[in-house]
Amino acid sequence: MTAAASDRTANALHPVRTGLLRAAHADAEALLARADREAASLVEQARSDARALVAEARRQGEADGADSARDLLVRARREARSRTLGARREAYARLRREAAERVGGLCATEGYAALRERLEQRARALLGPGAEVTGHADGGVVARTPGRRVDLSLTELADRALDRMGGEVRRLWEP
Repeated sequence: MTAAASDRTANALHPVRTGLLRAAHADAEALLARADREAASLVEQARSDARALVAEARRQGEADGADSARDLLVRARREARSRTLGARREAYARLRREAAERVGGLCATEGYAALRERLEQRARALLGPGAEVTGHADGGVVARTPGRRVDLSLTELADRALDRMGGEVRRLWEP
């Protein structure tokens, strides 16, 4: 083809090329605008999802924190109750030991012989005149008949006296 023919063809195609370029630019701008809108929508959806996740995580964290706090409080109350009961048991055991020590001291007193006589009489009244009555190492007596036994030792009598006091003993360590 000659240069003149080539120029004429180029001049004739110029409006077509310009139209195609204009259409391609319009399509590209429309595509970019649609991509921008889709990207903005995706970003907004991601932000919305993130807000929802954060809110749910906060609610769950608060619930977990409340559960943990409740569990901690329950454990603290149990521990306090356990320590209180342990202290009461120790106080009661100490009271029993001190009572046993004090009644054991009666053996060295002037009136012990009369006390032991009364305990022997009580044992025979409970088991009968044929009961075998022996002295107890801690003071007091133990009596036996076939199939029966009565412990009137001083420590046992002190323990029974404390047992009979029941709830009154708690007043010793309660405010």
